[in-house]
Amino acid sequence: MNDSGLNTSDMTHEVLAQLLAERTGQDLSPSRRWRVETALSALLRESDASTIDELVAKLTSPFGCPLSSRVADALLNNETYFFRDQQVFEVLAKSALPRLIAQRQDKRRLSIWCVGCSTGQEPLSLSMLLAERAAMLDGWQINIVATDVSHRAIDVARRGLYTPFEAQRGLGIDRMIRWFEEVDGRWKVSPRLLKPIRYQQHNALHAPPSGGPFDLVLCRNVLLYFDQATRQQVFSQIASSLADDGMLLLGAGETPVGQTARFTPAKDLTGFYRLGIPEARTEQLVATGISARG
Repeated sequence: MNDSGLNTSDMTHEVLAQLLAERTGQDLSPSRRWRVETALSALLRESDASTIDELVAKLTSPFGCPLSSRVADALLNNETYFFRDQQVFEVLAKSALPRLIAQRQDKRRLSIWCVGCSTGQEPLSLSMLLAERAAMLDGWQINIVATDVSHRAIDVARRGLYTPFEAQRGLGIDRMIRWFEEVDGRWKVSPRLLKPIRYQQHNALHAPPSGGPFDLVLCRNVLLYFDQATRQQVFSQIASSLADDGMLLLGAGETPVGQTARFTPAKDLTGFYRLGIPEARTEQLVATGISARG
């Protein structure tokens, strides 16, 4: 035990939590600590460290900076698969996308931002939905900006090459055959699906990527890892990027209700949100002590 009253393990988790928060804004909560050793196991071998404590000691050395980035990247949860949460994509296909397409008939342009795109399955799922409606979108400009804070995940997404297990998760055989080609035991996505997607390493806490205003923003299972103040910052950045009549789609366990007035639930689309009170107006209401909802 040291002078601070923390044992080595506690100190190690504090260093890792601070590193993750500084580089990504995410919170390394106690519920996430169980996977630290598994997440960092490859880096332990590569850095010639026998324990997590030894690895963290290397982070505090003058030569720790490049390793710090890799450690933060490894701690991120990049769980994803094609058409994750099938019901959400059914709503997108049957309601949300047709509505947006109808609203954009004059511009014939559709811009979508996927926040936390991980290794690319979500934007590729969207690209499939749109490609399968090619007749409806003939002559349209389709732009999908897909971002993630993880360099490693973005590199995988750009390659568009997946293991059989990754390709089969969420995809039926018809879509695999139509949109993928088997190459040396892996499945490579069709260039047609990749064409409208621009992958970019980006932190959701920072100013939105170019390509807006966006008609649709998907930010699913990203906010779960932020504290309330950080979530409010992300909501503000997304709101600044969204078209006035655009929509935000969140994950099943996420909501802006009670956290920000920047978004309000879409009345007829579960999980979708529209712009609420502008930030300047919200600040004015707070300053005068008036409820932003009233």
